[in-house]
Amino acid sequence: MKAVRIGIIGTGQIGEHHVRNYSRIAGAEVAAACDVDAGALQRVCDPYGIADRYADFRRLLERDDIEAVDVCVHNNLHRPLTVAALEAGKDVYCEKPIAGSYADGLAMVEAARRTGRKLHIQLSSLFAKETKAARRLIDGGMLGEVYYGRSVGYRRRGRPFVDGYGTAQFVRRDVAAGGALFDMGVYHIAQVLYLLGLPDIARISGRTYQKTDMDASRRAASGYDVEEFALGFVSFTGGVAMEIIESWAIHLDGFQGSCVAGSRGGVRLSPFGYFSTCCDMNMDATFDLDAADVRFHRLDEAYDAYDSPQHHWIAACQGRVDLLPTAEIALRTMLCQEGIYLSDALGREVAAEEVAARSTSKALPVDPIPVHRDWNLDQA
Repeated sequence: MKAVRIGIIGTGQIGEHHVRNYSRIAGAEVAAACDVDAGALQRVCDPYGIADRYADFRRLLERDDIEAVDVCVHNNLHRPLTVAALEAGKDVYCEKPIAGSYADGLAMVEAARRTGRKLHIQLSSLFAKETKAARRLIDGGMLGEVYYGRSVGYRRRGRPFVDGYGTAQFVRRDVAAGGALFDMGVYHIAQVLYLLGLPDIARISGRTYQKTDMDASRRAASGYDVEEFALGFVSFTGGVAMEIIESWAIHLDGFQGSCVAGSRGGVRLSPFGYFSTCCDMNMDATFDLDAADVRFHRLDEAYDAYDSPQHHWIAACQGRVDLLPTAEIALRTMLCQEGIYLSDALGREVAAEEVAARSTSKALPVDPIPVHRDWNLDQA
């Protein structure tokens, strides 16, 4: 397998996490890194022997020997840096969410189409064992006609910064563009959209909240102005529907996990289970996903290409597998998220076309070169 030479833009905690993952993937070679924070560059580059380091991302993009770029910066910087990399002839792997708005995400997807380059968005939930098992059951006809999905994310008190971890940038709209819906919801919504078959969105309604008490000094220091709890309902063409519930903070002991239901059966993703009827009796089934994962790896020589977003990215760059449509999934996820915000602001249901038409760029300028400090590492 040919080596894929990668340039990292952004060496905060997320960038460091990506570099660590690449070090474990055969055929991945991080050739250069970029950040205006010299200390962050040194902290990440020294342990992994990355010698070529830049403060200006433009110098990294000038490198002919770098074919792929990994963008690990704050949400509202995704568009300018991704588009610049695509136009420089690089394939791009970008952190979630796709951008700070639907308009910005669409510009990224259009830039990838225009340049003929690959665009991959970090949607780790698509590569979870549970998602792959659910996809196998759906493709095998075990759910019949799929018509309903529910996207769920839960933390009781897990707001960045104000609850004791991460940076204030996560809770400021001017940098992060959104709160729980963007930070966590992107994983869960994208996962359910993928299992539903990525249907076309027709209408969206929703509400957002910031009600739970928080430390007063941290509230003041952070400029906290994003949602901690969001609800949504999405209607798709063809009669399919999806509910959305996403919590950074709520006075409850949890929610049941995301699920997908069809005419013959249903799947809950966490804890994983399959539900149907057998001989006119209700049936609840469980699976040994770890054993299945071992078996599938033994039988399918390309199965490792779906072990993680980065495994998939390297395999796609090598030409081993076709890239999953993560950019399209992430863009449609953004349409759901922005639709919830717009519905909440207008106090009514909104059409997908209206959401797209009203969406505006949230992208931050890259002149002067932006500072991107440490990120908090969030898991799906």
